Amino acid sequence: MPPSRLPDDFHLQTGFGRERAPELFQVEARVAGCDRCPRLRAYCRQVAREKKKAFRDRTYWGRPVPAFGDPEARLLIVGLAPAAHGANRTGRMFTSDSSGDWLFRALHETGFASQPASVDVGDGMELEGVLVSAAIRCAPPSNRPAAAERTNCLPYLIEELDLLGEQLEVVLTLGRIAFTQYFRALDEMGVETPTPRPDFSHDARYQVGPRGRELLVSYHPSRQNTNTGVLTRPMWTDVFRTARGIVDG
Repeated sequence: MPPSRLPDDFHLQTGFGRERAPELFQVEARVAGCDRCPRLRAYCRQVAREKKKAFRDRTYWGRPVPAFGDPEARLLIVGLAPAAHGANRTGRMFTSDSSGDWLFRALHETGFASQPASVDVGDGMELEGVLVSAAIRCAPPSNRPAAAERTNCLPYLIEELDLLGEQLEVVLTLGRIAFTQYFRALDEMGVETPTPRPDFSHDARYQVGPRGRELLVSYHPSRQNTNTGVLTRPMWTDVFRTARGIVDG
């Protein structure tokens, strides 16, 4: 889907329009029209066609999902991928799925989001100081993107990091794949990173990136983690309070 065929509400999917951040808007427009991964594109279309019973009367987005939020972000959140019946349906990152319920509640509690829940692109959600992105922009079967698919998506994260530039103070990665993808992006950008690479562990904090940028690490708020107690509300909220403290401080 080329930029000339973007839907009229695409600015709601990104949180900003072409006029406010033209270069970043073009990146997200190319994300929405990406066809680099045939397996993922076929799966997204299949899900959009077959639908979930609860959403049978809804029109699914069924395409790669752009980043959402503030183009002047000081915090970048990198998730895993759109949920098959969440962002793959709504077209907006983390919108209308259980992981998004956890994310937007925490963002609201720490002053980054205008409301505690995000259900669709027309719900009025606004983010301030944060951009929400992902390692993979298409919903992958069983949430397991192939190595080549991770590589195909990497340039979009690199472009976002490049355009956010020195204003970006904190990167929060959700899950091991996002953690690894962020380091791959830094390597591709020629940014010096520690050797050996830091360990992935929840609530870890590293200075990695330009000007000693902070990297915060969290488990992903998937049901697999939240329903089993691997990730609890206090553990989760503490990460966002740390991010808030860095940005404020």
